[in-house]
Amino acid sequence: MEFLKISKAQFQLSVGRMIDENFVYGVKAKSPSYEFDRLFTADELCLNYNITLLSPNKYFLPPRTPLMGFKLDGKISVDSMVGAQPGIIIGIHPYDLHALKLLDAVFLGNLKDAYYQARRQVIAIIGIDCLQPWQYSFAASMGTAFPPAGFDLWLTDTGDKYLIEVGSEKGEELCRKYLDASEAGEIEVKQREKLREESLSRYKLSLDISPQLIPEVLNSGWNSSMWEELGEKCFSCGSCTMVCPTCVCFDVRDTTELNRLSGERYRIWDSCMFDAFATIASGENFRPTGTDRLRHRLYRKGKYMLQRWGRLGCVGCGRCIHACLVDIASPVYAYNRLAREARTG
Repeated sequence: MEFLKISKAQFQLSVGRMIDENFVYGVKAKSPSYEFDRLFTADELCLNYNITLLSPNKYFLPPRTPLMGFKLDGKISVDSMVGAQPGIIIGIHPYDLHALKLLDAVFLGNLKDAYYQARRQVIAIIGIDCLQPWQYSFAASMGTAFPPAGFDLWLTDTGDKYLIEVGSEKGEELCRKYLDASEAGEIEVKQREKLREESLSRYKLSLDISPQLIPEVLNSGWNSSMWEELGEKCFSCGSCTMVCPTCVCFDVRDTTELNRLSGERYRIWDSCMFDAFATIASGENFRPTGTDRLRHRLYRKGKYMLQRWGRLGCVGCGRCIHACLVDIASPVYAYNRLAREARTG
């Protein structure tokens, strides 16, 4: 593990050099929110932010992914669209890196997704500690307030400098090529640990239970009256799933040009909260009500993904809480209430 330090002024110059030679994506202030977008100047980068509207996972699993092109003029021919533009993402928060690790388990496990894999291999990750969490985050309760392995460089804002942890060979290469950084000492590393520890007290939302107990309270909470109460208010709009960094569901569609001689197969984001999501060819719907769909979403995040891929599907970012139009999407409320009901019988 290697630690470096760099002044903020020098880091901004380094970002400018990266932009000159690469596709660089970072956090931009776009009132009233923040968004990951392509950077054209270093001045556009904002690292002192609370949350982005969408997670950076949109660069690895885009809202619309072309899969293949096809031609139908006489003889059918198909062209694969696997490939990715190399780039650098700057400013990922710890909970979003945890989410990306879940996507790795889904798309790089036994059945590897070539489209996801291509992007994952050529996009470098420069993350930063979230020392001022926003009001809806409960990452501290989920164990996602600090980064897992899997980054290339990781920054901690120590005031007038950034402490940099180098996490990979790709990160070492970025340092050599772009960063005028010097070696950090034990004092700076201890300062990082103190800043991280202090940040934990700033989270306003928290679970009443350990995240490891979420599957257990879900096991006992299937028939809770809470599901009907929340489901009756649900619009099934899918806002909660569209902003979730761990949602992986998609639909595959074909489209043809007007001349009907060529076309494209692509996949787009889908949502288990949509009414038609669980509708099959016979017209039956396995989750016909808002109650069914809302309960499924929370079971998927708190139990099913853990069973299938070894990781909880919620990283505590809080985006779903903020996005919900009727204030019913909070996993904190749901899991805490089920825990209380389990205790009281």
